[in-house]
Amino acid sequence: MAAADVAHVVDFADIDAVADVGRLEHVEGIMTFASDRAVPIVAAAAKRLGLPSIGVETAHRFTNKIAMRRRLAELGVPQPQFAAVRSIADARAALDVVGLPAVLKPADAAGQRGLFLLHSFDDLAAHLHAALAASSEREAIVETYHEGLEVNTLLVAAEDEVRIVTASDRLRPAGVGFGVAIAHLYPSTFFGDVLTEIHRVAITAVHALELERGIAYPQLLVTDSEVLVVEAAARIPGGQMVDVARLGTGVDLLEIAALLALGERIASALSEPRFQQPLAVRFLTAQPGPLPTGRVRSVGTLDRVLAFPGVVQAEVYLEVGDTIRPVQIDGDRRGYVIALADTNLEALERAEAAATLVDVEVE
Repeated sequence: MAAADVAHVVDFADIDAVADVGRLEHVEGIMTFASDRAVPIVAAAAKRLGLPSIGVETAHRFTNKIAMRRRLAELGVPQPQFAAVRSIADARAALDVVGLPAVLKPADAAGQRGLFLLHSFDDLAAHLHAALAASSEREAIVETYHEGLEVNTLLVAAEDEVRIVTASDRLRPAGVGFGVAIAHLYPSTFFGDVLTEIHRVAITAVHALELERGIAYPQLLVTDSEVLVVEAAARIPGGQMVDVARLGTGVDLLEIAALLALGERIASALSEPRFQQPLAVRFLTAQPGPLPTGRVRSVGTLDRVLAFPGVVQAEVYLEVGDTIRPVQIDGDRRGYVIALADTNLEALERAEAAATLVDVEVE
């Protein structure tokens, strides 16, 4: 807000309020950054203001996991088996479809809120209320759980073309925080035919969900036998993915998103990777990260972290009195370290080593 020429504070879920600000300020574009729940609001407000957007229907397909799954299923895009759930009765029938183990999550939430790994019907019964409570539509989805490595892809759809910007490995912990990325590794460790299939599935998903102009963020799972679509978003993602594109390839997704919001033409050079710089983003978390759990008593400077070889960026989202919890949702990540190197694995080693230099004391 300090950087803005004019700032208004409104509830972004209030489409009327957002549109009223747009009219008052005669805005020429409207966009969001990182917030999945804002995507349909942006589309609806843009429609009222006659501004460019991805469209209301496309926004719904990208932010409602059930609508997304059904559309991908219609067009044969590879993905886990799934079933919509609103009640215990639905839940029992859902497990007959998807089997066990399974994944339970809200139909329209993000940040791993309301996400649970299920090993039995009792698990589903125990967690269903929490998943439904995290959904604005009070609806959840159950999906078949597959072992594999997740890959984040970033794409730009514009001028009748869908272009891959990056494919990066999404490293996750075991346990209740299994859905949270604790590190990003660019470029992906996959190569050859597997990487080609990753690109194909990501582009196919974007076409299937009918994103014609926008930034897409398909998250894929590479199993022993296939590449599956885990989820897809039509926005610049959070979790420092904008830095993965910027530092790893020289592509500025924020510039592209602003131009798209204004209805401007996107020159191919803007979304074309100019180089490939191996890097790693290591998030600051409790176990398996370097942070202790508990109430924060003090937070030191990042001088030693930033001085570590290869480190180009680092932040800590902690203040005295905050509580560091075990990893379960994205909000349990309390900062990050980004390191560059000649290889992605060396970059990860640097980022992890530098992360241990973060000085945080708890009570």
